[in-house]
Amino acid sequence: MTVLRDYAAAVTQPALGVSARYDEVVAPDGSLRTAWKGLAEVAVGLTEADLRRVHGEIGRFLSDDGVTYARPGRGHGRWRLDPVPLVIDAAAWAPVEVGLAQRADLLNAILVDLYGEQRLLAERIVPAAVVFGHSGYTRVVARPEAIDPRPLVLAATDLGRDADGQWRVIADRAQAPSGIGYAMENRRVISRVMPELYREAGLHRMEPYFWALRSALIQSAQGDLADPRVVVLSPGSQSETAYDQAFVASALGFPLVEGSDLVVRDGWVYLRAPGRLERVDVILRRVDAAWSDPLELRGDSQLGVAGLVEAVRRGRVRVVNGLGAGVLENPGLLPYLPAACEALLGEPLRLASVPTWWCGDPDGLEHVLDRLDDLVVTEIDGRPDALADVAPDELRARVLAAPYRYVGQEALPLSQSPTWSRGGARPAPVTLRTFTLRYGSAYRPLVGGMASGWLDATTPTSKDVWVLKANAGDADQGLSGVLPMTAARSVPATVPRVLEDMFWFGRYAERVEDLLRLVLAAHALAEDFVTRPRSTGGASLSVLMGAVHRMAGPSPYVADDLDSDFRSLLLDGGRVGGVAYGLDGLRDVLRGVRDQLSPDTWHAFGATDRAIEALEGNPHSHQVAESAGRMLTGILSLQGVTASMIRDPSWHAIGLGRSLERALQVCHLLSATTTERRGIDVDREVLDAVLVSTESAVTHRRRYRGYVRPAGVVELLLMDAENPRSIAFSLATARDHLAGLPGSTGSSRPERLLADLLDELAQVDVAQLVTIGGVERPHLVRFLAGFRVTLERVADAVAEVHFASGPPPRPLGSLGSALVSEAGS
Repeated sequence: MTVLRDYAAAVTQPALGVSARYDEVVAPDGSLRTAWKGLAEVAVGLTEADLRRVHGEIGRFLSDDGVTYARPGRGHGRWRLDPVPLVIDAAAWAPVEVGLAQRADLLNAILVDLYGEQRLLAERIVPAAVVFGHSGYTRVVARPEAIDPRPLVLAATDLGRDADGQWRVIADRAQAPSGIGYAMENRRVISRVMPELYREAGLHRMEPYFWALRSALIQSAQGDLADPRVVVLSPGSQSETAYDQAFVASALGFPLVEGSDLVVRDGWVYLRAPGRLERVDVILRRVDAAWSDPLELRGDSQLGVAGLVEAVRRGRVRVVNGLGAGVLENPGLLPYLPAACEALLGEPLRLASVPTWWCGDPDGLEHVLDRLDDLVVTEIDGRPDALADVAPDELRARVLAAPYRYVGQEALPLSQSPTWSRGGARPAPVTLRTFTLRYGSAYRPLVGGMASGWLDATTPTSKDVWVLKANAGDADQGLSGVLPMTAARSVPATVPRVLEDMFWFGRYAERVEDLLRLVLAAHALAEDFVTRPRSTGGASLSVLMGAVHRMAGPSPYVADDLDSDFRSLLLDGGRVGGVAYGLDGLRDVLRGVRDQLSPDTWHAFGATDRAIEALEGNPHSHQVAESAGRMLTGILSLQGVTASMIRDPSWHAIGLGRSLERALQVCHLLSATTTERRGIDVDREVLDAVLVSTESAVTHRRRYRGYVRPAGVVELLLMDAENPRSIAFSLATARDHLAGLPGSTGSSRPERLLADLLDELAQVDVAQLVTIGGVERPHLVRFLAGFRVTLERVADAVAEVHFASGPPPRPLGSLGSALVSEAGS
């Protein structure tokens, strides 16, 4: 039996007491739905082994692409994608497409009315308390004389089927609609892991829709600008949908910015570029309206731009979607949409919503209270599941205390679709998120979307959505051509925040690489000498572990528990200075600049994550070296990625960070291994390990014919201007990268400090440095200590000159910082 045959047999014989749902794949008589019949030849042959393989490949691809999502109350976790798509044929999609276009027209008309004429309120088509009682209504932009005639550019609508298979609207997302980037990633992954089924389907490609989105945003600019600047405003890398935001920015070719990257001057919005300000014309915002301007909205916001509301009122910047669009996400509006559609558009509403009753209406309140156990009760501006655990008596009391703040909704018996789990493909309720764009003079829904299969109430898994073409020759997305866009060459600006993240990208990558190399060298000694601490090798191992602990912090384990120590270095994210800690820091800074980097960047983390999983699952000592080596390979791949970057300030910032960090790490390594005399044999063993960990063993062997002595090692790692691992080479490289940063004048403080270091290095007498005084080399100790201090000063000076863009954002109100959860995620 194959997966679909097993699934069909199961769903046509439902368990007793379980109400039948509409099935997306199998008709009641056990035959395939129309959409799946064309795929039957390939789909029916899929076995459980096939789907298990595909599921594993999906996980690997998503890991390599660095796709994450932060569920409420949790940190960033892996994105979940089911191998079985939601397939819809052209005939079934056509009425949905028409309904979505009409709905976007209606929502836009409602926005224009609520912030302008307010006919809906005056004629009591919509109760005023529904609108004014919702936090999404932004009063500061409610000015009829300044109303935007098309405030809604991109909308998302969540749909679900009822028991009869009819699509119902569950919710509208207009504040900052998210998910279109995830939808595109889903398509890219599924097309790679199931190419035969994908080719057989004949579905609409999604790329033309992104071209249309880019064109629509450019044409949203006020006036007739030849080359309007568009930016994507993000809450930051810790946002729930940070990946989605970065994907969209990268795919559209627009800068991904945060509130601190923008400033308002004389009513205009500018991007902070090094040494200058560049005007911004369009902002695709992913920050909720309430947090967008600390001057006129939430004073405790650190995510917005002070003065943005005034710039919008003056018509000097276009915000997509408009700052007041959040009111459309109010479920209290749903009962009144049919009447609003008749009043504003003069036509009946085509897509019905889930049956909803607003408790501010006496009849609605009575209905909800009578059916409190059957309905889903939510606040009009709260999360749908926020009241799920509230006891019925308490819920009744809350509703009666403020009826206008609550709605009751029917629990929609969602359709089901096969969703993969470890036990095979089993039916799971499914919802569909769709997207609608104002393109030209009309709204165009995305032919497709992103579905979610709900194996349980809290853990959805996404699904690709395949809408099949009626004819093979139909244009993808129904877009035979995209409206013309500017052909002018745009000069990208790099904000100081991005330069700082790139700088730390270089530093973290180098720090992790150097520590991994040292761990590998130490582990090789540990394999031979951990049980012989009094031997030469044992003494050498002690020295190397001292170097490891100097870089990564002291071990939390006893001295003879080296295996636990090594595993802690590689796995413990709480061990400051360890490999895991460095990888977390590297991943964090890269999230903030994802739109600036090649997708190949994230393959490095795919390799390290798989190496970590292997180490966690294997208790044997040899796995430490195996996993460390694979992690090193992953980190080294970052050098190949950056080598292909354009030589702009971002590239120079990465190179500067890497060069300074390498010089610092070599200083620490030499301080821990060469400043003390321990005997000829121990010194030789230690120095050999130092050369291996700095990739300088081959060069040293060819130069000194295998004769290892402190002077030769110090000269090679300190003074040799041709050795890429030496301090001299690193500083010369840092000087070149520093000169490439905006703001470098040749006489700035970091340039002066770096020049002093190079001069000091040029005057060093290695023979004098390694002179013995007792058991130490005091000249070398003093030199390395002073050099490290100055290197840190260089790094601090770089931050002051090149990364500072004014004081950090501070709350203007008295509430302090607040945790922000992005709406519409």
